[in-house]
Amino acid sequence: MAVSDGVVKKIILSYTYVAIWIFLSFTVIVYNKYILDRKMYDWPYPISLTMIHMAFCSSLAYLLVRVFKLVEPVSMSRDLYFKSVVPIGALYSLSLWFSNSAYIYLSVSFIQMLKALMPVAVYSIGVLFKKEAFKNETMANMVSISLGVAIAAYGEAKFDTWGVTLQLLAVAFEATRLVLIQILLNSKGISLNPITSLYYIAPCCLVFLSVPWIIMEYPSLRDNSSFHLDFAIFGTNSACAFALNLAVFLLVGKTSALTMNVAGVVKDWLLIAFSWSVIKDTVTSINLIGYGLAFLGVAYYNHCKLQALKASEAQKKAQQADEEAGRLLEQKDGEGIGRKNDNQN
Repeated sequence: MAVSDGVVKKIILSYTYVAIWIFLSFTVIVYNKYILDRKMYDWPYPISLTMIHMAFCSSLAYLLVRVFKLVEPVSMSRDLYFKSVVPIGALYSLSLWFSNSAYIYLSVSFIQMLKALMPVAVYSIGVLFKKEAFKNETMANMVSISLGVAIAAYGEAKFDTWGVTLQLLAVAFEATRLVLIQILLNSKGISLNPITSLYYIAPCCLVFLSVPWIIMEYPSLRDNSSFHLDFAIFGTNSACAFALNLAVFLLVGKTSALTMNVAGVVKDWLLIAFSWSVIKDTVTSINLIGYGLAFLGVAYYNHCKLQALKASEAQKKAQQADEEAGRLLEQKDGEGIGRKNDNQN
């Protein structure tokens, strides 16, 4: 009975973490859309919004790591920081800047459909950097996802070329960042969780974003004397963005990254439904057919990843069992030789 209660508790906790992550991810996306959209809060300054997030998150991450010591920092030399973390921070800042900019031009539902291209971008860049093996079956699946997104784009009622370009660039930069994390950090035995990622990477983003901000947004904000920073709006928005990183930390730590990918699919459908029913964005039948095709491709991609993960774990267990059996045999052989020597004496 105790085992059964423990299993039930674990399942309930897992679903709770998933629900919290979906809620916070959903909230951050809709909140950013609300702030940036000209028909809503009408504050079209995506670089400024991203910098506010980075300043808030890096400050809280510093408190968690250095002051309260709730999260252990990673041992990292200055040379490694500049060669590995800084390039990742540059890509992350570009990804956030362009993805937030897209909310000014595109609907929430269409942005989620375009984000379905992420596995395509990650796989393609992984093959380019030789971190993924080229497989005809996988590439055929990537083509099916791309075709689905293309159909969804064809059926988009409010298609905006600049908005689509921004979102595609955001996907490309984010995919490159994910591949570079494997090359520059994971291959060197360095693993960053969402909190230590913010601690090391958010200050980089702040520095990189300050350059385009001074050129593109600061003059407009300076001349707009009627604007006053609403601490209630931007404070709660930044708090949600930081809470989302904490939720990722909990979700991946207590379940797996694959669970987050599956939960992300559920979140995307919820956002599409919310965008259509509450924000009143137009979602056409062609949109849904295209995204449905892309969704099937992404689901199959996640299934293949799961099977590969299971096979890898099974191989590791078999290898550990072989090593254990070898040690036992060596131990028995040693004991046999010892007894033989005793008998001779």
